Amino acid sequence: MRVALGVEYDGNGFLGWQRLSKAGEGGTESVQAALETALSRVADHPVATTCSGRTDAGVHARCQVVHFDTDARRSPRAWTLGATTHLPPQVCVRWAQAVPDDFNARFSARARQYRYRILNRAVRPALQRQYLSWELRPLDAGAMHRAAQALLGEQDFSAFRTVHCQAPHARRDLQRISVRRVDDEVVVEVQANAFLHHMVRNIVGSLLEIGAGARAEGWMAELLAGRDRSVAGPTAPAAGLLFLGPLYPPEWALPAEVTLPA
Repeated sequence: MRVALGVEYDGNGFLGWQRLSKAGEGGTESVQAALETALSRVADHPVATTCSGRTDAGVHARCQVVHFDTDARRSPRAWTLGATTHLPPQVCVRWAQAVPDDFNARFSARARQYRYRILNRAVRPALQRQYLSWELRPLDAGAMHRAAQALLGEQDFSAFRTVHCQAPHARRDLQRISVRRVDDEVVVEVQANAFLHHMVRNIVGSLLEIGAGARAEGWMAELLAGRDRSVAGPTAPAAGLLFLGPLYPPEWALPAEVTLPA
C-alpha cells in the first residue's frame, strides 16, 4: 500500500531534506534520512520516501508531503505518532493517510508555496532568530510588491537560479507573489508550479535591493529578461524561508491545507 504523510520540520541542524550517502560531520544528517529511519522502525522494514519538493539546509517546512510504499498494516494514528516518537524534536509527522498507488508526492502536485520573513529594524533579532532574516535598511514593501508582479506567469527564471541547479530548464509558472509589511516584518509569499534551486531566496535578494531604494522597481523585469544570475541580487539567507507545502487536485482527498480549491 502507499501512504502519504504531512511532515513539519525545523531545518536548523540538518543538511537539508535530501538523503545523503553518509551523515555529515558531527553526526549531522538530512531530514529525509531521519524520517526514513523513524518510519522503518514503525514498519519493521526499510522505508524509502519521495517528497513534494526538496529544501536546502536551514530551510523549514510547515507541511512537506511525502509518500512511501509498505507491506506493513498500520493505522494513520500509528504512522503519525509512531514515526514522531522516533524523530528528533525538530521534526514531526502531522498526518498520515493511505493513498492510491498512482499518487506521487512530487509529480501529483500542481503548485508549491513558500513564505519568506524579513525582520526590518535597526537591531538584529534575539527571539525567533532561526526563523527570520534581518535587514537593517528601511524597506518599502509596496515597491517590492509592485516590482515582484513582473515575475508572474510562465517565464524563464535563469536570473534567479543557482549555478548548481540541476533542473533541465529554467521555465516555471509563477502563479502568485505578494510582499506585505506586518509591523516590523516584511513578508514575501510566492506560489508556483515548481521552483528552481535557490529561486525564492534569489528573488528575495533582488527584491531587498528594490525595497532599500538601491534599485528601481523596473529592475526585476530587467533581470528576468536578461536571464543573467551574475547581475541579480544576492541569495537571501536560508533562515527566513518556510516551505508552506504543495497543493494537489481535490480528487486525491488530502487535507485541506495541501488541496487546491475546487
